[in-house]
Amino acid sequence: MASTDGLVPITRAYLASYYDKYPFSPLSDDVSRISSQIRSSANDLLNHLPPTQDESLLVHEADREPPHKIDENMWKNREHMEETLFLLETSNWPAVLQQQSTPDDVEFATVFSQLKDKIQNTLKILEFFQHKNSDRVFDTVMTYMPQDFRGTLIRQQRERSERNKQAEVDALVNSGGSIRDRYALLWKQQMERRRQLAQLGSATGVYKTLVKYLVGVPQVLLDFLQQINDDDGPMEEQRQRYGPPLYSLTTMVISIRLFLLVLWGRFDAGNSKRQQVAVLEKAIDVYTSEFERFIKFMGKQKIEREIGKELVLYEGLSEIVPLNFLLDASLGIKDLSSLEVSAWVMKHK
Repeated sequence: MASTDGLVPITRAYLASYYDKYPFSPLSDDVSRISSQIRSSANDLLNHLPPTQDESLLVHEADREPPHKIDENMWKNREHMEETLFLLETSNWPAVLQQQSTPDDVEFATVFSQLKDKIQNTLKILEFFQHKNSDRVFDTVMTYMPQDFRGTLIRQQRERSERNKQAEVDALVNSGGSIRDRYALLWKQQMERRRQLAQLGSATGVYKTLVKYLVGVPQVLLDFLQQINDDDGPMEEQRQRYGPPLYSLTTMVISIRLFLLVLWGRFDAGNSKRQQVAVLEKAIDVYTSEFERFIKFMGKQKIEREIGKELVLYEGLSEIVPLNFLLDASLGIKDLSSLEVSAWVMKHK
């Protein structure tokens, strides 16, 4: 078990001094320029034919500000990449494009297949980043946990919790849930983890004592967890540093999906298809390139750099909990008296 000696309060000022060492190079100016261009092109298409209900819903989302939380933006990018891939499936192409009856349509079909491959590759990079980061953080944090029954309980709970969450997602998909429905559920599950973290940080009395004994979580981290969902808490510093470029990329991928959706509904109208395809091709090139650069920066920051034990432990707790659920479900802790807790502790020493 690694030592947790020397942990300091995790304040916004502390995080600011840490993030000062790792600035992110600004996004290419092409992101803003092409995002505006592709949105303007989508509006031009909508002027020729009023939007459908699905198109109107997506226009409304494109008009909203991106989410504020970093991880919610990650999920939003995944969702809209997957939705765009769905549109780029050959079976979802406009009928005239599927027939490939002209040399132009044959050329366009090749371009769309290449664009699909680019987005698929970027999606895999994001999925890999999220998956590997989760596993790496869990393994790192487990080095700080007692190497006895407590560590075993944490591992078992994590496995059980993830199985239950995946079963919930599978049930939704099997019942005909859409891509949007699936990602809404995934984000709901993530927010539930965050709420449980905040509850862990707010634990009091016997419950708090047993949490600290069972997991060995230092008080400085419990104090930090209590503020994890606060809009003006310590993690706001991360959002201020790395949020703006990610927000721009979220806006861009929604605009790409919107443009493709309205283009499919109007592909056989007008004579500007080549120009429209060129706009889409440039937008996807810039988006995938810049998004991959951002993800690789975040991955390098988390994996290769020497970071404080406080941050390692914080990240890990967000992955291995719900610890309070473990206690509530396994021990009925809120109904235990102090004598019963003492008896439980002595039994498991």
